[in-house]
Amino acid sequence: MAWKSETVRAFAALLLLTLLWGYNWVVMKGALQYAGAFQFGALRTFIGALCLMALLLVLRRPLRPREVPTLIVLGILQTCGFTGLIIWALVEGGAGKTAVLTYTMPIWVLLLAWPMLGEKIRGAWQWLAVISALTGLLFILDPLHLGADMFSMMLATLGGAFWGLSVIVAKKLHKRAPDLDLLSLTAWQMLFGSLPLVAVALLIPAPPIQWTAGFIGAVAFNAVLCNALAWLLWLYALQRLEAGVASMASMLAPVIGVLAAWLQLGEVPVPSEAFGMLLIGVALVIISVQTMRQHKAVEPAMGQD
Repeated sequence: MAWKSETVRAFAALLLLTLLWGYNWVVMKGALQYAGAFQFGALRTFIGALCLMALLLVLRRPLRPREVPTLIVLGILQTCGFTGLIIWALVEGGAGKTAVLTYTMPIWVLLLAWPMLGEKIRGAWQWLAVISALTGLLFILDPLHLGADMFSMMLATLGGAFWGLSVIVAKKLHKRAPDLDLLSLTAWQMLFGSLPLVAVALLIPAPPIQWTAGFIGAVAFNAVLCNALAWLLWLYALQRLEAGVASMASMLAPVIGVLAAWLQLGEVPVPSEAFGMLLIGVALVIISVQTMRQHKAVEPAMGQD
């Protein structure tokens, strides 16, 4: 009974995390009415990093950074590159479309793991996922009818690629230092990655930030809830659920992003975009199911040692 109770709490934590990350696309879009993209990105990441550092102290986790050069690379990719690109994409593009294009990350991981980790795309299902996702991208980008938001869509897609590349770097780091604390890693890479965004925000001219209640709330929502609390929920869920199950549930985030943008911002996808989003969704489900199966296959093998 206790196991069932823990599982339910883990799923509840994962659901809350998915709601936070999914709805945050609308929150970020709204925040950009009151600040420049790099100003908001710098505030979001720097304050978020400080929140994670405080969380490390509260949980008595290791504070001293290890593998600093790799953490700096991770910060440049995952925090500076990924966050900077998606917020820049939101300036001109829709929140829902940006969310879907960003969550092509698992596809980029599959493609990049081949040359960088020697992990080839195997089996018909993985190839089907790649083909489905790339076809979906073509339907959304619609290169034959280039629109005003093409630049935004390219930024969002590039953001997903940066996210995927950061996953590859993180996997290499885990192999080299498997005992590295995940929360400490996240906090330090976010701090290192936020510093270039802070520098860019200070150097690039932009209108003064409008410190309205809505903007302050958006910064707090991002820094406290979508960074510190979200990572705590993610770690809690991963400790009690299979990695494949957790990854599959997190795929609800772009769905929530699309629905929230539709209902709150009036962003109604045209038929070609909707079909492209559906194809990407199918690809993400295939990858998540495959991950879950691989995880189950490894467990019995580990038990035989």
